Amino acid sequence: MNPKNVRRLINFATIVVVILLAAVAIYWYDLGILSNINALQAYIARLGIAGALFFMLIQVIQVVIPIIPGGVSTAAGVILFGPWTGFFYNYIGIAIGSFINFHLARRFGKPLLTYLISEKTYNKYIGYTKNQQRFDRFFTLAIILPVAPDDVLCLLAGLTKMTFKKFFWILNFQVKCNDDNEFLIVV
Repeated sequence: MNPKNVRRLINFATIVVVILLAAVAIYWYDLGILSNINALQAYIARLGIAGALFFMLIQVIQVVIPIIPGGVSTAAGVILFGPWTGFFYNYIGIAIGSFINFHLARRFGKPLLTYLISEKTYNKYIGYTKNQQRFDRFFTLAIILPVAPDDVLCLLAGLTKMTFKKFFWILNFQVKCNDDNEFLIVV
């Protein structure tokens, strides 16, 4: 796929997501549930699994197409579903989005990244990918720490030789490196 088509696809997806989110917000406003947290929680509870799936879809989208700040949608999950269930739904959506980012970067390469992130951010982190072992350690540490730009790092991981299996394990478990530079999974 050429870079112009990638850009068009990203722009189209962004427009569709913004329109859908605006439509949902207008609908909820008309129902009067945006001004009353208890009404909003009751409405989401009535939706059952559909409400949870919709929320997780929003989380997937905000990872792949960062329209909504991650902190806002993560806080919304805790407010809507409670701390444990909200954490679970947040985690599932964010993990799926991260897997999609990894796959998209692997499939479309640097042209996609330069459309999704600034050249400055790209240049700041691309140097870490030159040495796979160093990148694996850096990626593991950065994913564990709450201050790293996880979405960018997942995209960069897709440009490396990291296997999907290793990517999966790093995202889903605390992984540390022993003295022999072997990865150990800490559950």
